[in-house]
Amino acid sequence: MTAQSAPSVQSPVSPTLSMAQPICLRRPSLRVLCVRARLARSILAQVAKRVPVDVVMPDGSLLGGGTRQADRPGLEIVRPTALFERLAHHPKIGIGEAYMAGDWKAAEGTDLAELLMPFAERMTTAVPGGWLRLRGFVDRRIPTIQNNSLLGSRRNIEAHYDLSNDLFATFLDETMSYSSAIFDEDQPLRTQSFEEAQLRKVHAILDMAKVGQDSRVLEIGTGWGTLALEAARRGATVTSVTLSKEQAALARQRIADAGFADTVDIRIQDYREVEGVYDAVVSVEMIEAVGEEYWETYFRTIDERLAPGGIAAIQAILMSHERLMATKHSYGWIQKHIFPGGLIPSLQAMSETTDAATTLRMSAVEAFGTDYAETLRRWRETFLARWSEVNALGFDETFRRKWEFYLAYCEAGFATGYLDVAQVRFEREGAAAAAS
Repeated sequence: MTAQSAPSVQSPVSPTLSMAQPICLRRPSLRVLCVRARLARSILAQVAKRVPVDVVMPDGSLLGGGTRQADRPGLEIVRPTALFERLAHHPKIGIGEAYMAGDWKAAEGTDLAELLMPFAERMTTAVPGGWLRLRGFVDRRIPTIQNNSLLGSRRNIEAHYDLSNDLFATFLDETMSYSSAIFDEDQPLRTQSFEEAQLRKVHAILDMAKVGQDSRVLEIGTGWGTLALEAARRGATVTSVTLSKEQAALARQRIADAGFADTVDIRIQDYREVEGVYDAVVSVEMIEAVGEEYWETYFRTIDERLAPGGIAAIQAILMSHERLMATKHSYGWIQKHIFPGGLIPSLQAMSETTDAATTLRMSAVEAFGTDYAETLRRWRETFLARWSEVNALGFDETFRRKWEFYLAYCEAGFATGYLDVAQVRFEREGAAAAAS
């Protein structure tokens, strides 16, 4: 496999990440921030009493009181002043940036994802209700620069997927699949082949879309070409679009090496600019990058591209509709540091959008959220085991901590059910009614 290497890359972090001296001491004019930092410490202490995690201060005492318990995960605060100032500045972003900076860490013997799981389980109850009413004063709106316009989408996708093909090759499986696998529920989880589980996912969604000999397939979001390749092996002709130059280059090479260059067309093109008619539209974990303001456009485009009797199959990361409505306008750590412009939908939002704007109707849902937890566990384990190779590509220690936190944070979400993932089939109204 030949992949393009990135130049020396320094992780884009906020200027506060490398501060040696706390803001309060360096800039006395920011006394308000110091007050907010004390408030942040008070809130975290109350959270520590509600969540079965030991939050350990540098002197060994527990924030919130009590004594260390051997059967509980431990969170060690390394630099309390810096941590509380980051939380005061922006609670939703500060906790992740504090991990990136080394202000806190998982205690020895505690896995980071297992440490985050109790918080994920209590996402709506960990913070006392009175403080939640202040959310409007601390939440920040998503920056307009992350809007998923034609130009904005290209910029947002490039920020993540064009980091380096070599980076992703260090921790993905042989299929270069960067989405949830589907594991065999009848076999021991930890002994299963990752490659086979990823191919099981690909064929499940191709089956859902009824892709076979002579099918005309539109894939929205190429990845590194595995789905297009497997569809071609079924006898389909495939048009696959991506905004990532790095992905397109490697996908084209893989398709050509497999002998399917004549039946698979990999394009650097926005889904909104695609023309033609297709028997199936397939999209794996791409809707998360669309943005709420473009969901109607996304589904309307799929509707317009589908031939009569055609089927759309979408693999989507999901959250509950209640959580979507509560957080959709709020700017978080993932959006700032990992997926600019990203927003996870709910099944209800997808259904309401297609009902209102298209002739498509949701006709089947196959969920497998716990499989994503295992997928993320394997990615993180491999990423950390091969860190020396990633580091040699020019990525620094802050980047390592950022991606470790990202993968563990997401694993905790899926392991606790806060997040889910599903393959969802959409058909025209009459066909959907007949199928149901």
